[in-house]
Amino acid sequence: MAEDNKEIISNLYAAFARRDLAALFQWIDPQIEIMQTLELPWGGTFQGQQGLMSFAGKLLENLDSQVEMEELVGAGDSVVAIGHTRGRVRANQREFDVRAVHVWTLKNGKAIRFEAYIDTPKMLEALEG
Repeated sequence: MAEDNKEIISNLYAAFARRDLAALFQWIDPQIEIMQTLELPWGGTFQGQQGLMSFAGKLLENLDSQVEMEELVGAGDSVVAIGHTRGRVRANQREFDVRAVHVWTLKNGKAIRFEAYIDTPKMLEALEG
């Protein structure tokens, strides 16, 4: 099951990289919960597919970025993705490269929870620059 979950998460990242919402939603539970620190302009807790759209919209409004996960670690119903988010801040054109850890929880082959942890001080520095 851990290998299946890792494949699902790999597919999610590939769909997001292509900005392919139809493909993305096939791996997302309609009631997904998304969480990221409130310190970031796109942070907060979001519910459901509309919440995911709101989160992604705020993120993409602020950043032109790509997530590059170097390692996926299966842990039962969870997958921990370890890597970087790289790109440019839209407001000031400042480039960034910050470490990222994402924790995904899956149930019945769909992501039901997404927690994003990044190097927040480094990202805030890029946003302010």
